[in-house]
Amino acid sequence: MEKRRYESPVITRISAGVTDKFGMKPRIKNISDIQDIKVTELVEKYGSPVYVLSEQTIEDTFAEAKNAFTTRYPKVQFAWSYKTNYLNAVCKIFHAQGSWAEVVSGFEYAKALQNGVSGEKIIFNGPTKSEDDLRLAIKNKSLIHIDHFDELYTLIEIAKTTDTKPRVAIRVNMDTTIYPRWDRFGFNYENGEAWTAINRIMVEPTLDLVGLHTHIGTYVMSPVPYGIAAAKLADLAVNISKKFNHHIKYIDMGGGFASKNTLKGAYLPGKDTCPMFDEYAESIVNAIFNSAIEPQHLPILIFETGRALVDDAGTAIASVIANKRMADGRRAMILNIGVNMLFTSFWYDLEIYPAQNVSSHAEDTTIYGPLCMNIDVLRAAVKFPHLQKDDIVVIPRIGAYNMTQWLQFITMRPNVVLIDKQGVTHIVREAETVLTITDSERMPEYLK
Repeated sequence: MEKRRYESPVITRISAGVTDKFGMKPRIKNISDIQDIKVTELVEKYGSPVYVLSEQTIEDTFAEAKNAFTTRYPKVQFAWSYKTNYLNAVCKIFHAQGSWAEVVSGFEYAKALQNGVSGEKIIFNGPTKSEDDLRLAIKNKSLIHIDHFDELYTLIEIAKTTDTKPRVAIRVNMDTTIYPRWDRFGFNYENGEAWTAINRIMVEPTLDLVGLHTHIGTYVMSPVPYGIAAAKLADLAVNISKKFNHHIKYIDMGGGFASKNTLKGAYLPGKDTCPMFDEYAESIVNAIFNSAIEPQHLPILIFETGRALVDDAGTAIASVIANKRMADGRRAMILNIGVNMLFTSFWYDLEIYPAQNVSSHAEDTTIYGPLCMNIDVLRAAVKFPHLQKDDIVVIPRIGAYNMTQWLQFITMRPNVVLIDKQGVTHIVREAETVLTITDSERMPEYLK
């Protein structure tokens, strides 16, 4: 007979007859398997912590997004946002579904080429393209989205030395009612800067203006601003056709769709408030159809969606290092995964669940990571049951940004595992070792 776990007594203030703010008693859920594979088996095979990605979830989410737009508009193209998760296995899955590549650096551009994406299907965004980056993009006939006038002038000079005409678009920032307004990138719509850039490109015979691009923000919780943005880009497209008898080939709406994670400070969970892909699609497509763009010249609609397509597909598994009481009596739990591995914990209230059956009794708990840093807080306060050392926890919806913004700091980065559609697991990034870090170091002779 298994010995029952001891749970230390806790004195908690009780308000009789009052439920929590959602009108219910707290219920402790556990996640014991991922895609029918036991969490304990994954830890036994790949260690703890470990990241787990689901190919099936990626494909299902992508199909949902694609269906939302293609059922409403005849010409739609997705481009996978490399900065969201540029593990080659993840990129390959999206490319296999028909996605192009959207990159924001020479490093990401090189990864896209290595992943077999043809240059013509790479969108090059960002403010920091070097001259070498631009020359390579021109040679490969990639779509270059111009961010500022200095980049425009550099492109004009480079174009004079090459036989290949650069295929360019401009990034446009604008007032879409979102605060704070994203005006750091691109040319402003309201003050006429975007129209000036367009005119400068159109009188330059060495450049080919093929599109217009915007990216209005991140984790945008309302579809309405996208409709405003699409209408303004459509207005620019109409003015271009009127003045220059030139029809742009595409309008790129960027990304920024929200995932089902919950932002810090939100009253309701993200899974209850996040708009559906259909809502975003309805707002954008209606704006294009209601514009003065002629039906025979409808542009391709491009989407650089990242977060909303991959967040649900990623799960982190970690273990309990210790429990303790803080000076004020608060309960604290320390995990072996911290903010250096879960960067999105700075803006999300990440959900954390036990992997095993637990008591229904929960207590306000602060969940820390293992770093010797005060900022290493995964959840500042969450109702959580008492777990023992080495118990396992599961943290869902971590597929976006955590595997590109993670840091080797104090601890080393763990294995990343992909579960394919047949339920077979594959390591897609090996855990770091000391040699991973030191192999790129060089010791001066006098210190040897």
